[in-house]
Amino acid sequence: MIIRTLTDADADVDRVLPLLPAGRIGVWADADAFRARLATGEYRPEWTWLAEHEDGGEPCALATWWGGPDDPLPAALDVLNVRDAEDSGAPDDAPGPADPRAPEDRRDTEAGDDSRTVLAVRLLTAAHSAFAEAGLDSPPDYHVLLPGDWRERSEAVAALGWRREAARRAGLTASLERLRFEWTPETGVPRPSGRLRFRAEPDDEVFVDLFRRVLEGTLDAGSRSGAAALGAERQARKDVAFYRDEMPGDRAWWRIAETPRGRPVGLALPSRNTSVHVVGYLGVLPEHRGRGYADDLLAETTRFLAEEAGADVVRADTDLANTPMAAAFARLGYRNFARRLVLSAP
Repeated sequence: MIIRTLTDADADVDRVLPLLPAGRIGVWADADAFRARLATGEYRPEWTWLAEHEDGGEPCALATWWGGPDDPLPAALDVLNVRDAEDSGAPDDAPGPADPRAPEDRRDTEAGDDSRTVLAVRLLTAAHSAFAEAGLDSPPDYHVLLPGDWRERSEAVAALGWRREAARRAGLTASLERLRFEWTPETGVPRPSGRLRFRAEPDDEVFVDLFRRVLEGTLDAGSRSGAAALGAERQARKDVAFYRDEMPGDRAWWRIAETPRGRPVGLALPSRNTSVHVVGYLGVLPEHRGRGYADDLLAETTRFLAEEAGADVVRADTDLANTPMAAAFARLGYRNFARRLVLSAP
């Protein structure tokens, strides 16, 4: 078995397209999206790994990492797929008809191991080693898009199962489930309650201070773990740098929420990624929580993106455990259309 990157992009792309079926769990990009992101630099040949038999034939496994067009290293794993019965139209939980590995590769298999898992582990491990040599401190997270009711769908459970096990064996042992929300104009643009006023603020240090204060008691798992590891001040500066430098949204869109007397209540960062407009970040200061201000911040963010940034879709994620924020999205007309499982190194 040969594990390698796309060495000849023009020739290899057509060969890996069958491993990019539209709508498949574990596959963010279909064939058209794959080609488009190669063109923008979000996917790159050196971030796309495949497994193939030494005697040629179609690739039997594919892993594709994503990064921003200017990123020197990848940020997330988008695609992990292994050719088997699922790519010939059989259910995702059907047993693979043929072991895709060479005989010498099968000796590493424990009794009952899914051959897809073993091959995927080899693919991920090779890529992770290459990324580490290139300077990445830890392997990129694996983001798996799931239907909202995935636990009740046997095919979804099966499709996730071997991928999740492969990620675990490759070092991505921590998991976080997030709810995905979407707003569209048919819902109506939220109107301000009048309780708060919003203003732009060009000074990054003001936002650093607000980010730092919002971290106290936050229900966001990523922010909480980051602050525990780095300290609140460093995490706040990291957050500001991320939204300012790595998100395509305009820095001028950021808003501070204040009472009519000018007391800060929180911050709202309307933004966008490379595909759609997003609710970048919302935060209410600890002393103002419990008064429903998250609704005001979300309403202003949605209004701004719809009326001033020209958004026809606004998306947002929040942790499954962050029930107050999920409730705010529902009240403001956002639809919970999917879930995102983030598998990461601890």
